[in-house]
Amino acid sequence: MRSIKIILICCILAVISMSNFQPVEAANDKGKNIGLQLYSLREDIKKDFDKTIAVVAPMGYKYIEAANYADGKFYGLSPKEFKSKVEAAGLTVLSSHTNRTLPVDNMSSINWDEIWQWWDVCIDAHKAAGMKYLIIPSMPRNIKKLDILKDYCNYYNKIGEKCKAKGLKFGYHNHAFEFVKIEDKMMYDYLLENTNPSLVLFQMDVYWVVKGGESPVEYFKRYPGRFELLHLKDYKELGQSGMVGFDAIFNNIDQAGTKYLVVEVEKYNYSPEESVKRSLDYLLNAPFVKADYSK
Repeated sequence: MRSIKIILICCILAVISMSNFQPVEAANDKGKNIGLQLYSLREDIKKDFDKTIAVVAPMGYKYIEAANYADGKFYGLSPKEFKSKVEAAGLTVLSSHTNRTLPVDNMSSINWDEIWQWWDVCIDAHKAAGMKYLIIPSMPRNIKKLDILKDYCNYYNKIGEKCKAKGLKFGYHNHAFEFVKIEDKMMYDYLLENTNPSLVLFQMDVYWVVKGGESPVEYFKRYPGRFELLHLKDYKELGQSGMVGFDAIFNNIDQAGTKYLVVEVEKYNYSPEESVKRSLDYLLNAPFVKADYSK
């Protein structure tokens, strides 16, 4: 009888304890749909891809953007191997930075058959890796004439057409050099105005827009819906410099047409891993950042 009473008392105490239990929130688990550009951890990845990718999801990141495509592979892995490793680490594959530039000083020498064959292989690899987006990370900085820039716009439209045929989306990622005038026309504006919105989207890097002396919000207003992806970057960790108005950016993000947020950290106050974590913490704790923009 005494043993039964002890068991009953233990059960009652357990129920009381559970009723007062408040679950501890997992580190960084605020449910925000934010990804990481793997270039942020480039040196660690060179040493050990598996070990490095394993720390990303526990921080709270949901997906990744690659930055190391070459010869049909990502970080030396076949598309399927890459996809498998990323998913095994609790992440999804969103996009990749990939480029094939044209010789600005000798456009007439281009072997277009070879160029398009290269892109066909590249696009198929991105499709096999599970990518939704293929992003050009930059372009030549020595373009001085609008007719050359127009050739690039045509080039991007064609790549976008090829991507669309395979179920991918294609876009362009800026730096600061696009915010200069070529023949009295702002280079970035010309790219936006001479690429087909149904074929070419823009991944705005908000830090480089500010460094170029321009306002991300003004571009949202001027070209609404064109910025389906945002690169969130600061001088070092996000929010560290005070020069990027992230609150204004997010308060106007609906005009941008943004669906996905990608953090990129190029310089660090801490170790790359800690800097990447602190950058995500900034967004997770920012009340102006919604949980998800993709829906």
